[in-house]
Amino acid sequence: MASRKMLALSLMLSLAAAWEFPFRVSFPSANTSGQKVLDVGESGRKPLRIAIIGAGAGGSSAAFWISKARERHGVNVHIDVYEKENYIGGRSTTVYPYQNASLPPAELGASIFVDANRNMARAVKEFNLSLVDFGNDDGDLGIWDGTQFVLSTSGGGWFGWLDSLKVMWRYGYTSCTRAPKLVAKMIDEFIGIYTPNISHWSTIEEIGIKLGFDNLTSQTGESFMLSQGISELYIHELVEAVTRVNYGQNSDELHALMGLAAMAAEGAHSVAGGNFQVFEHFLSASGASVHLNTTVAGLRKTTSSSTTQWFVSTSPPPEGNPIPPYDHIVLATPFQSSLITLLGSPATFDPPVEYIHLHVTLVATKAARPNPAYFGLKAGSTLPSMILTTYDGVRGDPAAPEPEFNSLSYHGLIRPKDHPDGPEWVVKIFSKDVVKDDWLEKVFGNGNVGWVYRKEWDSYPKGVPTTAFPPISPDTGLWYVNSFEPFISTMETETVSARNIINSLFEAQYGAGLCGPNKEVESDEGGWGGVGADGKIWGWEC
Repeated sequence: MASRKMLALSLMLSLAAAWEFPFRVSFPSANTSGQKVLDVGESGRKPLRIAIIGAGAGGSSAAFWISKARERHGVNVHIDVYEKENYIGGRSTTVYPYQNASLPPAELGASIFVDANRNMARAVKEFNLSLVDFGNDDGDLGIWDGTQFVLSTSGGGWFGWLDSLKVMWRYGYTSCTRAPKLVAKMIDEFIGIYTPNISHWSTIEEIGIKLGFDNLTSQTGESFMLSQGISELYIHELVEAVTRVNYGQNSDELHALMGLAAMAAEGAHSVAGGNFQVFEHFLSASGASVHLNTTVAGLRKTTSSSTTQWFVSTSPPPEGNPIPPYDHIVLATPFQSSLITLLGSPATFDPPVEYIHLHVTLVATKAARPNPAYFGLKAGSTLPSMILTTYDGVRGDPAAPEPEFNSLSYHGLIRPKDHPDGPEWVVKIFSKDVVKDDWLEKVFGNGNVGWVYRKEWDSYPKGVPTTAFPPISPDTGLWYVNSFEPFISTMETETVSARNIINSLFEAQYGAGLCGPNKEVESDEGGWGGVGADGKIWGWEC
């Protein structure tokens, strides 16, 4: 089955919006007021105080890893999590069409994760969450270059075999079979990060070398794939459709590691009701004190008698007593956009990382498919339910129009076909610029749009080829989870980065990492790396 999918669309499952981005405004179970501190062996001793800035995938999982390490070490650690928004999840967020909670929620951002994402898979299992699978073979798809559809597919059944032949004829056997093998090889190497052998690193450059990815991050996806015998047409159409929907960048802009990560879609899932629930559960399980609607405005470092402390200033300021100093700060948000003022610290976050500014538009429409007229097709033509894009039309003719969107995808019915008012679908659009109402009328037809929700944000880093990455620890007691983002940016890799940060923090503080003192991990034992949610996954097991 997997090979057929690869031949049919060569990783087109990832085109179903592989690592997109998130939203939600409730936090039902974490401790958001009083502090829940576990006193597990250091009774009477002042607890170690750790502040985490950001409650997305990185910040919430950092709190969870601290709770694991705290238990294994038998130490008393107080965790505060500061989040400027009024919800948990960062870029993993859902909204309800028409603000109606009886309708299925729609993800704004980080939409799926895959079986290779061991931490997300294990968390779903541990927290008894339900999954929604991606990978329906009946979905049809088109790739639009701004002027024409360079490829269209019909979906499953007999048409699936015709699609396979069409793709093979256009792109060639070598490209259609070799590209999936490159992705599989990258995944196999990445799985090492869940074993004791590659459990920690002091720089992003180091982990790149350990995984054998340094050659991938130093060149574009286009350059790497050409060197591996993949055709230019395959790269500029199939691969680029994936990189534009997942990272908002073209195949000749994005480094090869992110390009391969964007194509990894085997076993794609999302959490029923929204992926943010994983991060809520991380925080609830950690016992952290969570401060929503609280912006960290400044950090001030002081050093006395070889003891470093960090003072946090917030907006709004705390009621009553001032915030006591912290021993460690875990920054789990992009520093450049945080506008945090640093005092008393020489910390730098170089090289600076630029982010793609993305517009996400959710639409409820009575149109079962987009309007053929917008795409220059005759009335009655059937359009795909998922339309991805390529920049290749502009490459061939600089005067040609660039696609006005990165992706347009139907995400299911929100009103059934037998409804008295007729069926209605929810559609997600990614674009570089704002999508205006008159444009929506052109795409879906006059009177067919019933509800629109717009969100814009700095969604993912510009993954330009590089050999240098931001520091993991910019200063004593200051840790940077988002240093990993220009390497690979996904929900999963934020949890991996947070695990490494907390391992390093406990090493610095107590002389032993996440697994605790006197713990010898048998790295030669079988089973490490897990299989989906199962098996031994380092951090969860030691």
